[in-house]
Amino acid sequence: MKILYGMQRPDEGEIRVDGSPVGFHTPADAIAAGIGMVHQHFMLADNLTVLENVVLGSEPRRGGVALDFAAARKKIKEISDAYGLGVRPDVPVEELGVGDRQRVEILKVLYRGARILILDEPTAVLVPHEVEELFDNLRGLVREGLTILFISHKLDEVLRVADEITVIRRGTTVATVNPKDVTSRKLAELMVGSELPSPETRESTVTDVVALSVRDLTVRTGDGRPVVENVSFDIRKGEVLGIAGVEGNGQAELVEAIMGMRPCEVGTLTLGGVDISQWSTLKRRAGGIGYIPEDRHRHGLLLESPLWENRILGHQTRRPNVKGPWIDRAGARADTRRIVEQYDVRTPGIDVDAATLSGGNQQKLIVGREMSGDPVLLIASHPTRGVDIGAQAAIWDHLRTARAAGLAVLLISADLDELIGLSDTLKVILRGRIVADVDPANVTPEQLGSAMTGAGEGV
Repeated sequence: MKILYGMQRPDEGEIRVDGSPVGFHTPADAIAAGIGMVHQHFMLADNLTVLENVVLGSEPRRGGVALDFAAARKKIKEISDAYGLGVRPDVPVEELGVGDRQRVEILKVLYRGARILILDEPTAVLVPHEVEELFDNLRGLVREGLTILFISHKLDEVLRVADEITVIRRGTTVATVNPKDVTSRKLAELMVGSELPSPETRESTVTDVVALSVRDLTVRTGDGRPVVENVSFDIRKGEVLGIAGVEGNGQAELVEAIMGMRPCEVGTLTLGGVDISQWSTLKRRAGGIGYIPEDRHRHGLLLESPLWENRILGHQTRRPNVKGPWIDRAGARADTRRIVEQYDVRTPGIDVDAATLSGGNQQKLIVGREMSGDPVLLIASHPTRGVDIGAQAAIWDHLRTARAAGLAVLLISADLDELIGLSDTLKVILRGRIVADVDPANVTPEQLGSAMTGAGEGV
């Protein structure tokens, strides 16, 4: 996809657009040829507004000099209304949830006049009704004559939305099929040579020992608005507590409050019977909290640093990364090799930069890092977002194994099958409040999605 968007040059082969051969040196060349790309990891400037992000690089001019923001705002609104994107031009991007950011990215390429859209994992952050809205938008774009390359590991969605499916394994095309002629199971076999994995966890390992207790937690924004309100729950050793909610309903703020990244003015947090409400993030980490962040590029990795340095992140006060007051390079390197082997991180070595790994291998490195050091509690925020089904199955297995060994897990995910399959206990968050307790054994993704939107809070 990077080659199609001009970010890398091909060594061999040919690309044709509308039957004519093309060669791209930069993304600007691809955009000029009518190709737009929405990356899995969004390319937005947090400190700018939606409007400023959309026009960045193709600013409309009035009289050839002044920026014509009125014309840009009008065009953005027209595109947003035409495709039901619901984008608000004057909101700072840093205030948007992941789902809203994705819609800004789609609008950004439409604003530039793209006729060929490359969408990399576009549904990774969406709940069922948002997926349906996206698919309706995509069908509308296709009816208008646009061509869409839809990259996804969610095979049921590929089968529903695609007119033709090409399967790539280890960089080589292995099949091109008609969706009517294949099943999810067959596609999975083509992709990884094995059956479609399932997140289902059958036996319970929940104990009576409370690992984390959250009581009456309230988190407010800078202007005093509550984004998490009066939330209480316990997570026991050997238990996976799932939190289901539409993006932007307080999940991220809840996680940040538990991690100590955001102050909680009201409420108490108790880890292993000790009040940690006033502890720093570093002290909470040292006290046994592991953290898989929702965005591995923004919060989980130093992309331009080697794997062994990334092993140290968040664990810089503990062995094997330190010896006395100093970083223990030999210890960190040796443990990175162990993680690479144990968690099947496919890499030529531990000295390559994290940016060179695929998304799935980056995620497995983070999971391995956070599982190391015997955590008491693991906060897993979208742990399999944007990874292939092989990596997904491996991460599920590691979570199940750690749970069976007594680890308490707080699981946040937009994948409802994952939430239902892995969770022992399931709660629904809506507008910062816990609105429903759901039995994972008896709920369907559709019922859960309904509760998340407020349409079925009594599930």
